[in-house]
This record gives sequence, C-alpha cells and structure tokens, in this order.
Amino acid sequence: MPARSYPSRDSRPDSRTALRVIAVVDPGTLAGLFGVAVVAGCFDAIAGGGGLITLPALLLAGLDPVSAIATNKLQSSGGSVSASIAFARRGLIRWPEALPVALAAGAASVVGALCVSLLPKGALDAMVPLLLVGIALYFATARRIGNADATARISPQLFATTLAPAVGFYDGVFGPGAGAFYMIGFVTLLGLGVVRATAHTKLANAASNLGSLALFAIQGAVIWPVGLAMALGAFVGAQAGSALAVRLGARLIRPLLVVIACAMAVRLLSDPANPLRRAVLDLLGS
Repeated sequence: MPARSYPSRDSRPDSRTALRVIAVVDPGTLAGLFGVAVVAGCFDAIAGGGGLITLPALLLAGLDPVSAIATNKLQSSGGSVSASIAFARRGLIRWPEALPVALAAGAASVVGALCVSLLPKGALDAMVPLLLVGIALYFATARRIGNADATARISPQLFATTLAPAVGFYDGVFGPGAGAFYMIGFVTLLGLGVVRATAHTKLANAASNLGSLALFAIQGAVIWPVGLAMALGAFVGAQAGSALAVRLGARLIRPLLVVIACAMAVRLLSDPANPLRRAVLDLLGS
C-alpha cells in the first residue's frame, strides 16, 4: 500500500468532485469493488496486506489518489473491526491487555496523520522495505513460533506505552506493514501465540484505522457510497478470514504473513522514486 497522502485544505476533493466520482462508479463497478473487498478482507484478517488489492482497484475505478487512500481506509476499517469482533467472540482477545494497546495505537495514529508533512518520507521509503523483509525472514525461520503462548519479555503496560503508540504513529504517517510490526511485537515481546497475536493485531489495526478515518472524514476526502460498499465486503471477508486463522493457526498465518510482508516490500520498491531502489540501481550502474 502506498504511503499515506493526507489532503491539505486546497487539495481535498470538493463535493462536486465527489459527485463526479460517484456518477462514474456504475453499479457493476461497485459490485466488483465489493467482491475485491471481500477477498482483501479475508487476507487482511489472517496476515494483513489487503490494501495491496483494494487500493489499485479503487484507482482503476477512477478515484483520484487522495480519495482512493481515504476511501480505502473506510473499507479497511470495516475489515479490521469485523475481524476483531470475530476473534473476540472466540475468546482470543485479552481485553485488559489489548484495550490499552488499541487506545494508544488509535490516538497515536491521529497524531501521526497530523504530523505527516513534518517527517522525512524518504527515510521511511528506504527503511520500511528492509524491516518488512526482516520480519518475513523471522517468521519464516523462527522455530518456536506456534499457537501456544510463551513467556512475555515485557509487561503489557510497557508495551502499551512504547511499541503500540510507536506503530500507531507510524500507521498514521506512512502505513504499509503496520500490521506486521504489531504482529512481531505481540509475538516476540508479549509472547503471544500466533493466533492470539493476530487477534490483538486486528484490534490495534482497527483502532489506528478508525483514527485515520476520522481525520479523512473531517477533511471530506472519503467517497462514502464506494467506501461503505467496500466496508461491507471487507466485513464479510474478514469473518471468513478470521475463521480460517483460528482453524488452521500457525500453519496458515506464518507462511501467509511471510508472503504478504515480502509483497509489501516489493510494492514499495517498485516505485521508481524509492530512495533505496535508486541507491541500489546507482550502485549496480557504477
């Protein structure tokens, strides 16, 4: 998923732009976007990365980049809330531990969104693909990662006041891979099993998604008819994805997380303006 682009007062879509976009999206296209969101919601509930599917679909449907990112945030909110509900109904969320993490992530995502123009985007463009590849290698090679919980290395309170707001802030500023960062924190620092870590990750994702969505809504960037249709699709898909995650556990989550993390790294590096890509090409060309 591309880096966040929060609209300024001058760049955000006005009501006439929104009406033109809605007019272009015919019922057939809307049904297609609903179907795309069902698939993305299923993937998102298991290992994240649904934006790799939905954001290009929104752009192909005719939305401008700002509206596409904002509307995608609405559909991803539907999916993450749905997955959180599904995991909670199965008793996989420890609310005394998970709720402070979610609140910290949501508040930090809003702060991050407000600070998006103040931070060096180039550094994030270069650093995040390397971090995602590192996470993929960890989940691919670590032998002790399974469904059972392990001993925590830090307390839930420390986690909620350090890593959770850090990842939430990053999610508001940039976004790609935030779920993977939550996931590795829950597994390596809190010792959660893969399925429970996925459940806690979805709740943190839901909080940071809703925080960013609130800002987009205030700025008038969300195309609501499109976003609501896709949010419904993501909600349905996330129910199926969460059921698969619970049923198959680490056998499904680990390999899919590796694939999604690598796919997000490739997506970021496919941008010709990515500084890491340019540095490598310059090195190879010299």
